[in-house]
Order: sequence, then C-alpha cells, then structure tokens
Amino acid sequence: MNTKTEKKLENKLIQFFKQLYLRSRFFYILIGNVVLFIIAFIIPGFFLTAQLALLTTFIFLIIDIFILFSNKYKLEAERILPEKFSNGDKNSVSVKLRNNYNVLIHCILIDELPFQFQSRDFKIIQEIESGKRIKTEYEVTPSERGEYHFGDLNIYAGTVLGLASKRYIFNSGQMVKTYPGFLKLREFDLFSIKNLAHYYGIKKIRRIGNSFEFEQIKRYIQGDNIKDINWKATAKKNKLMVNQFQDERAQQVYSIIDKGRMMKMPFDQLTLLDHAINASLVISNVALGKQDKAGVFSFSKRTDNFVVAERRNSQMNLILESLYNVSTDFFESDFGNLYGAIKRHVTQRSLLLLYTNFEGLDSVRRQMNYLRAINKSHLLVVIFFQNTELKLLTKQTARTTQEIFDKVIAEKFVYDKRLIVSELNTFGIQTLLTTPKNLTIDTINKYLEIKSKGLL
Repeated sequence: MNTKTEKKLENKLIQFFKQLYLRSRFFYILIGNVVLFIIAFIIPGFFLTAQLALLTTFIFLIIDIFILFSNKYKLEAERILPEKFSNGDKNSVSVKLRNNYNVLIHCILIDELPFQFQSRDFKIIQEIESGKRIKTEYEVTPSERGEYHFGDLNIYAGTVLGLASKRYIFNSGQMVKTYPGFLKLREFDLFSIKNLAHYYGIKKIRRIGNSFEFEQIKRYIQGDNIKDINWKATAKKNKLMVNQFQDERAQQVYSIIDKGRMMKMPFDQLTLLDHAINASLVISNVALGKQDKAGVFSFSKRTDNFVVAERRNSQMNLILESLYNVSTDFFESDFGNLYGAIKRHVTQRSLLLLYTNFEGLDSVRRQMNYLRAINKSHLLVVIFFQNTELKLLTKQTARTTQEIFDKVIAEKFVYDKRLIVSELNTFGIQTLLTTPKNLTIDTINKYLEIKSKGLL
C-alpha cells in the first residue's frame, strides 16, 4: 500500500471518529450489561444471557453507525440570518433542515451563538421524517450594537435506535451587524399621522400656532385662534368659520446624543446610550414622515457622527450607519464644545432634542450658560432619565435603620430630578424627564406637541 493511499485511509478514519458520537443510551445499556455480568458472577446461569446481551448491543451499535455513515445518505442544513439585527428587539434566526436518509432522524441542533448573548446551553431537538424538509426558528435579543459572529451550526443526527450520532457542521463563521432598534420604526411609523396614536400613549393635541400653508375652511370650535376667523365664510354660513393651516414643513430636527460616562448606566438590559440611540432613530423617522428634515450627531469631549438634517430617501440609512458604532468614551461631556459645534454647523433655527443625563442640580448649573446660549438660537429640548431603581426603592417599606437611610437618599435623588426640570423651565428651556422604557413614546409626544403649538 503506497503512502498516498495510507494517508487517505488515515484521513478517513480521523474524519469518521471526529463525526462519531456515542449517545447516552448506549452507555446506559452498557452499564446494564455490566450489571448482568456481575449477576452472572454470582449466578453462573446468567453468563450466557449477559454475553448475548452484550453481543446484541454491539450489533445494534454497528447497524446504527452503518445507517448514519452510509455514503448514500446525509443531512442538509442551512442557517438563515437576517441582513441585520435590531438592538434591543427580538430577532428571528431560521434553520432549514432536510433529511436525505430513508429512516426517521432525531436531530439535536446546537448553534454556536455570538459571545454577546452569553448562552452556553442553547439546544433545539427536532424529528425529521425521511425525505422531508423542515424549518425551525429561534429568537435572539441583542443588547449592544456591533458585529455578532456566529460559530458552527452543529447537528447531531441519530436514528430511532439512539445508540450513536453523526455530527454535521454547517455555516461556519457567519456575521451579522447589529444596528440601533430599527424594528421600532414600523411600530411608530404611522402613529404620528393616524388617529391610532392615543392608543399607544401618544398625545393628540390641537394646533394653536400659525403657519402659512392654507388647508381648508372649517367651523370654529373652542380653542381655535380667533385671528383665523374667515368673516366672508362666516357671513355665508351664518356660523363662525375659521381658516385652517397646515403645519410648516421642512423644519430641521436634530437628535443630539450625549455619549459621556453618565450614559453608560444600564436599564432593561440596554445602556442609556442605547435607549437614546433607539429613540433618535424613531423620532428621525417620524420627523421625515412629517416632512421635516432629520439629522443626528453625538458629543462628549468632541462632536462626532454628524449627519446633516435633510429630507432624502437615503437619510434613514445614513443615520443608521452613523449610529451603528457609537459608544461611550467615559469622559465628562463638554457642553462648551457642543455649543461651538452647533454654532458652526446648525445655522438655521432648529429643534434640538438633547439626550443626556443629569444626576444633580449642581451638574445642570455648571452647564446652564451653554444650554441657555443654545436655546437662544434654537428650540432646545433637554431629555434626561428617571432612575427607575431609585424610584422603586422609595416605594418600599423601610424596616431597619439602614433601609431608612437608603430610602431617604433615594428620595433625595428623585427630588433632585424634579428640581432640575424646574431649573431648566425657569430659563425657558423645554424639558422631558422620562424612564428609559417610555423614552421613545414620550419623545414623540414632545415632538408632536411642539409641532402642534407651532413653537419652532
């Protein structure tokens, strides 16, 4: 036998033993055989029975291995990943399986999930009839943006005998990028223009401002601007009639995301930064739907990820790509630098939605001059977060001295948040204090309120 033939045979044997796995059932039966031999040692009449049982076990094992490793048959599988994952949402992953064996196959599917999921016991068990195709799905929920690398798709195929398995490996080294939560766009897409909005907590507010684009003449109702009364139509109908105008369009809406160290705090498996990014994506989509121009940028020590406010078809893709790799840098955010960047790049009066987090009144007062200066040229809305854990702590009953102490401190921090709102409102700065969970809804509410009142 020449060297090449020996190497081929050696490789085949290595490949065979790499794919062969003995199942638990085989070892349980083997333990039973050992017990029979022990009994046969005590009662000699059982020796032949033990030998037959052991021989039968290995005959069935050989049959099982022969069926699984016959070249005529094999198992086919394919992992189907979405083009991209949506951060913080449930994303579906599909696996297609086809049984080319002429017998029923029991499959144990073990997918090597990306390390970000920290899953070590993922397993799906399926049965596939001969010649059949099936599709199985499972869901994953990413909690951070970035690249998610999948490992091997391992499938252990076995027959009804259940003594051995053959390991198949598919789809090694697939990667999916995780973007900000774009799946929420579908959820909130129509709410800003449909009457369904109030079912989801979005306020429906009467427009009390003025704009210049005439829409229709309608009957006067309480709350309409008396300056818009159309006296000619009133004389004709013998009822008070008013001119109704469309909201001004093509206004600039910028989402400004603070990526300083305070935004690293985790809530509901996502950081405050991720909550802010997801909300920015949704509000940008809503603004574009309202014919406004949407833009974003982030800041900390310096300003990054700047996307100019425009109303074009590719704007949402530009925003997605810009926010894809934004991460906190653990520095103290420089609001002076932010003011300078806004002065240079945002020349038209715009709505600025500033996502940040203040924990104390002193931290706000240090930045107040910059916030007031920004608010002079633009309509600034400061959006910051309630600490839901502290709020829960204030509602708990204190039984010990330490618990009383903790509760008082928690109440102080909660009260400080309300003082921050009052301080900002004193200087005419719009504020939104919300929980991470309600951030998106409350931000849309605030945007629609500003649009309806014609404040911009």
